Amino acid sequence: MQHRLWAAVGAAFFTSLVLAGTASAENRQVKIINETSSDLSEFYASNVGAKDWEEDILGDDEVPAGGSVTINMDDGSGYCKFDFKGVFADDSEVVEEGIDVCEVGVVRFTE
Repeated sequence: MQHRLWAAVGAAFFTSLVLAGTASAENRQVKIINETSSDLSEFYASNVGAKDWEEDILGDDEVPAGGSVTINMDDGSGYCKFDFKGVFADDSEVVEEGIDVCEVGVVRFTE
């Protein structure tokens, strides 16, 4: 499989952050919607400025193309800003930095 970074997907991802049902400082749940044609096989989120990605939040699960998952981003640190990394079944990936989960309640991966 060919490894590639979808710059266009990354740009679309960033521009399609939706503030519908915004998360509050007390509620850091974020709905991840996969609107691509490939399954989301790995999802990572780390505090802004972290040197390494935390563990794959999805574990053995996947978010199928057209599917969604709600993730509780409250890691006990009190932080609101996270960097996200999505890895898809076709080995493409998207990295977005500085997502404010206290403001953003829905994130869409689009093509």
